[in-house]
Amino acid sequence: MYAVFEDGSRQYVVSEGQVLRLDYREVDVGDTIEFDRVLLYKNEADVQIGKPVLAGARVVVEVIDHPTEKYHIQHFRRRKNYRRFRGHRQPFTQVEILQILLAGQEPPKDEEQVPQP
Repeated sequence: MYAVFEDGSRQYVVSEGQVLRLDYREVDVGDTIEFDRVLLYKNEADVQIGKPVLAGARVVVEVIDHPTEKYHIQHFRRRKNYRRFRGHRQPFTQVEILQILLAGQEPPKDEEQVPQP
C-alpha cells in the first residue's frame, strides 16, 4: 500500500512505516501532522486517483527529529585573486508515516495500558 501526497511544491510517494525528510516546520518532536492533499492511493488492485485530490483522504505522520545539513558553496576564478567560501545550514523535519487513511476511516485508538491486579 502506498500513497502520493503533496506538501508545499513537492510530491512524495510514501508507504506506512517509512521515514521521510520534509521542509522544516515549527512542531515539537512527537507531534502528529495530517496531510490532506493526497493525489493517489494504491492498495494491491485498488487504485484511486484524485481529480486533483482524493476527498477525505489523508496521511498521518509523526515528527521524529529536526536534523540539519551543512552545505558549502565555494567560488573560485583562477588568476583573478577571487575566492569566496560560504556556508549554509538547511533545517529539515524528519517524520515517520503512521497511517494512510481514506475518506471515512479513522486512525485506530491507542489502547490505554491498564495495570493488571
